[in-house]
Amino acid sequence: MRLIFVLLAFLSFSAIAQPYPSKPLRLIVPFPPGGPTDITGRTIGEKLQQRLGQPVIVENRPGAGSIIGTDLAVKSPADGYTLLLGSNSIALQPLLQAKLPYDPQKDLMPVILAVRIPNVLVVHPSVPANTVAEFIALAKAKPGTINYASVGNATGPHLFAELFRSLTGVNIVHVPYKGTAPAVNDLLGGQVQALFDSLATALPNIRAGKLRALGVTSMQRSRSAPDIPTLSESGAPGYEATGWFGVLVPAGTPAEIVTRLNSEIGGILKMPDVEERFLKFGAEGGGGAPADFARFIQSEQAKWGKIIREAGIKAE
Repeated sequence: MRLIFVLLAFLSFSAIAQPYPSKPLRLIVPFPPGGPTDITGRTIGEKLQQRLGQPVIVENRPGAGSIIGTDLAVKSPADGYTLLLGSNSIALQPLLQAKLPYDPQKDLMPVILAVRIPNVLVVHPSVPANTVAEFIALAKAKPGTINYASVGNATGPHLFAELFRSLTGVNIVHVPYKGTAPAVNDLLGGQVQALFDSLATALPNIRAGKLRALGVTSMQRSRSAPDIPTLSESGAPGYEATGWFGVLVPAGTPAEIVTRLNSEIGGILKMPDVEERFLKFGAEGGGGAPADFARFIQSEQAKWGKIIREAGIKAE
């Protein structure tokens, strides 16, 4: 019996002492397949598998504005084998939802900011403004007459426009749509005059002359469209707003594992073929330490919390 106990203790110790990772990982993407989030997740998963020497299984778990997939990640063991590709919703959900099944700040640990994705302010060609400054002047000269579309209430394009309205003092009218396609179609038809749109969606219409680009929402010009100025440099100083995705793990994951994942994914983000893949949908690689990502999320909550309160925005 003594020998059996010794053997069991040895096997238990050996299991604990196995180097990380010693089994497959899963990366939960709380959005449907095919979009920028999914592309980002599968790119990171593919490269991480090569670097760690273990399979990385990407699981799409969409629903409830990413709540279902995030909740699944939160309730998974904090052992480094479950990763979450979070988005802006990590910062926005507590500001817009009265009740969540988890607390993002307490139940998740930031690993690394993966990508940032600027939008672009586009207008219908009939709008007599070629720059952001001219658009602001026009909106102030004719308050309440310019309608801007969004892809839904409390979405990124809505918040980006409200930040613009707050920063510049213009009176423009929000017209929410149920998705990108109807918003873009009405903008192309002239039923609405402006939209904060993703670069991937907007660039074909910009290059075809169907829409006019006034400025990108990042602080630096986008590598996907370097000829388009930023809003900050062309009439709205200090304006900055981007979508983003980042990797997080359940709270309590050992610090050495978080450090390892940060190092491996940070290296992935610098790979030329990865940068090229991200640029196709207007994204640019992130990076930095876990603490940098944590501070970024906090700054996002502070920025958008102010805008949400000022504009009285509520999730539908």
